[in-house]
Amino acid sequence: MLTSKQRAVLRSAAATEKTLFQLGKDGITDAFTAGCDSALTARELIKLSVLKTAPVSAKEAGEQVAARLGAEFVAAIGSKFILYRYSKNKTEHIKL
Repeated sequence: MLTSKQRAVLRSAAATEKTLFQLGKDGITDAFTAGCDSALTARELIKLSVLKTAPVSAKEAGEQVAARLGAEFVAAIGSKFILYRYSKNKTEHIKL
């Protein structure tokens, strides 16, 4: 569980990141989840976007994807959401 200060650090770090994936009308599929899983393993912090045609909001999507992947839902800002998961594969980690 992240504290509010840790969430603030992660939100500021994600501000400069590019959106990696878009969630569309198909919703949260296995392929979408697999892509997010590999991205979290490589980066620890990812930003995703939810299109207007998606069946869920950014907050709902973030919470559902985080639950599936064992990640932390950091925040939903407009149509984007941020996920964080500590990666054992990285040599340099995000300082919380």
